Amino acid sequence: MLTALRDAKRNGSKIVNINPLPETGLSRFKHPQEYMEMDLTSTQLSDMHLQVKIGGDAALFQGVIKHLLDTNNYDTRFIEEYTIQFEQLKLHMEDFSWNQVIQDSGISKKQIIQFAEMCANSNATIACWAMGLTQHRNGVSVIQEVVNLLLLGGHIGRPGAGVCPVRGHSNVQGDRTVGIWEAPSEAFLETMEKGLGFDLPKEHGYDVVESIHAMEKGIVDVFICMGGNFLSATPDTRRTAKAIQNIGLTVQISTKLNRSHLITGKSALILPVLGRTEIDIQNSKKQFVTVENSMGVVHRSEGKLKPTSPTLMSEPSIVAELGQRLVPENLSWNTLTQDYDAIRDLMSDSLRGFENYNERVRQDNGFLLPNPPRDKLEFDTPSGKAAFSMNPLPDVSVKSNEYVLMTMRSHDQYNTTIYGLHDRYRGIHGNRRVVLMNSLDMAENGLKTRDVIHLSSSFEGTLRQSNNWIVVAYDIPKGNMGAYFPEANELVPLDSVAEKSNTPTSKWIVVSLSKDSNVHEEE
Repeated sequence: MLTALRDAKRNGSKIVNINPLPETGLSRFKHPQEYMEMDLTSTQLSDMHLQVKIGGDAALFQGVIKHLLDTNNYDTRFIEEYTIQFEQLKLHMEDFSWNQVIQDSGISKKQIIQFAEMCANSNATIACWAMGLTQHRNGVSVIQEVVNLLLLGGHIGRPGAGVCPVRGHSNVQGDRTVGIWEAPSEAFLETMEKGLGFDLPKEHGYDVVESIHAMEKGIVDVFICMGGNFLSATPDTRRTAKAIQNIGLTVQISTKLNRSHLITGKSALILPVLGRTEIDIQNSKKQFVTVENSMGVVHRSEGKLKPTSPTLMSEPSIVAELGQRLVPENLSWNTLTQDYDAIRDLMSDSLRGFENYNERVRQDNGFLLPNPPRDKLEFDTPSGKAAFSMNPLPDVSVKSNEYVLMTMRSHDQYNTTIYGLHDRYRGIHGNRRVVLMNSLDMAENGLKTRDVIHLSSSFEGTLRQSNNWIVVAYDIPKGNMGAYFPEANELVPLDSVAEKSNTPTSKWIVVSLSKDSNVHEEE
């Protein structure tokens, strides 16, 4: 993504970086290939860094929106033709308080207005975000504020503009697109049923948090995990571990061992499979799978490496074998895995946007999935138009002896997989059990760099304790802390979730610190 930002910068784009932490790559970026070409210059990508307080994004965006409204810097034609509730938005902003916005965001009015003026002068604005917005109690509403800002300027359905949520790696990115979804709509199920030729369950399943609750209640008989590291990726690590042990059978379908293989149900299986980088031959024919990137592009992925073992099955083969044994009447399972083209043909019949799948995915660079707002300015709303949202600012206050902790990843890390102990992003090496802390907060607590502290988080009467963290003075807003994921997950309360999305609030963990580890966890 940094390469794309560099190219945008060279083409005249301005980049605003909103983050409680400085981003090294955005202040100075150099593509490794350019060193080979003896080009030693680097590019400063970010034109502006807004060091927002953790949880202060909603206040920041409302400040920008307020200034644009007050100065009449919005696209009247776009708003009238493609949106609704603009007048309600203006009415909602009459209760706006600059003092609250400045206090909650940690950003000065001058900086907010400067950012707003950059938005007002932009012909095309694209907003990119990741977990920093979603893993909050107000995760949904703060994204609605981002959408409000883009709608004001008409930055939907315009080349080089729009919303760009940066989501997981390519082999999970398109899960919901193809129906791996705990709560699909009736229309989605109807389309799938026509293509598959049999009825699908209508009762909704569980998301991650609901799954853990179900495990605690002992109502999960079988848990099948296809890749990933469920235990390390989920919140409330100790509580989740206990919940998993209530399951009758846990099955890990994996390419590599990880921590989730050690915490099991009453019975457990580990099924090693071919990796996506390995050659996959079925019925004497080399196969390929397809993946979706974060831009909605579906493309081929074909393994090139010799398989680790000639006896390894592929993931599709394992799923098909289960289908054949459990519901042989539903599909011709064995035919589907003899040639993966048969799976893609079935998807063509069952999913919108996948027509002529086998032909289109063989095109250079694959194909782009349909996106009605982007492609045709069509919106899946009762009015057929995009609706402005009105949201109160969240309560971001904490007690005087409490701090707000966010989890983060390091340079040598891919999701839960940690390849080394060198975080070049932040200049931290040799240890991951580290807490980044504002130097003034450290001084107030009589702390110096490399002191050891103990953290606790309390939520709804339950105390979570995590001991032995090394304090590091860092450029982070006062009252905020940062710690690595997944090590800090044991402090994330399972029941602290975003409204509507039920996403764990891993970027908003209220913690207390102590130099004494003698704190007892409440059951």
